[in-house]
Amino acid sequence: MTKAVIFDIGNVLIEWQPERYYDRVIGPTRRKAMFAAIDLHAMNDKVDRGAHFQDVVYAEAAANPEWAAEVRMWHDNWLDLATPAIDHSVRLLDALKSTGVPVFALTNFGKQTFEIAEPVYPFLKVFDRRYVSGHMGVIKPESRIYEMVEEDCGLLPSQLLFTDDRQDNIDAASARGWQTHLFEGPAGFALRLVEEGLLTEDAAQ
Repeated sequence: MTKAVIFDIGNVLIEWQPERYYDRVIGPTRRKAMFAAIDLHAMNDKVDRGAHFQDVVYAEAAANPEWAAEVRMWHDNWLDLATPAIDHSVRLLDALKSTGVPVFALTNFGKQTFEIAEPVYPFLKVFDRRYVSGHMGVIKPESRIYEMVEEDCGLLPSQLLFTDDRQDNIDAASARGWQTHLFEGPAGFALRLVEEGLLTEDAAQ
């Protein structure tokens, strides 16, 4: 029996598509060249592990002077990368909360970036518990982060229903015995919540 629903945030509640931002700002050709030259997602993983956001991004910019201005955009224009909210997912979060189902967040998110996001996305304050990798010092899909969630919330793995858009994150949770749902859009997750008896069809709209 599900006792808590756990949401990833990026691409579940907030779209996270940096490539789309750069395609718009510098064009697809230059964006592809930059992402081929620099592993910007690996850079972001450092932030998600707790390193200081501006320090990491500006150090990467300094190490790649030919792309320095573009790399600094990752920090300076971050809210333009992390947008928009996925409204149906937010409604599902609110519906679960209103029916008394505990809702947790388990997210790869930096300390400073989460602070930037909170005022813009008020639903980030709705969660009963928030597991933010930047504060935990470990990221998905490493097993330890799931273990830390279990230790803190006190629920059995089988009582947790977790949705995430990345298969590797889902696989790691499944390996620990969590119930899981690969997020491919809010409509599919809404159906899963109805099937689990956690929401009515009307509440899941």
